[in-house]
Amino acid sequence: MRKLERINELLEIPREIVSKVPKITVTGFDEILIENFKGILEYEEFFVRISTHVGNININGFNLKLSQMTEDDIAVTGKIESLDFESKRGDEA
Repeated sequence: MRKLERINELLEIPREIVSKVPKITVTGFDEILIENFKGILEYEEFFVRISTHVGNININGFNLKLSQMTEDDIAVTGKIESLDFESKRGDEA
């Protein structure tokens, strides 16, 4: 284990803070918060595709909206039907 990883483990620093791994929080069937995202690849009322450092996140549903967005976080609200992931080839998350 590398020194930095060992220090982070000892200090109990969450993985998503020290790496670029996305953290996804789903609240019910009407909100998804994605932390550590890179960009928006597609945005329609029924489909949102978000790019992260380890792959893409696809959200399908109805009346989807980007309700809040910062440099690192994005929230998608609406009637969420499904969520799927496309990992980048060669990356291990």
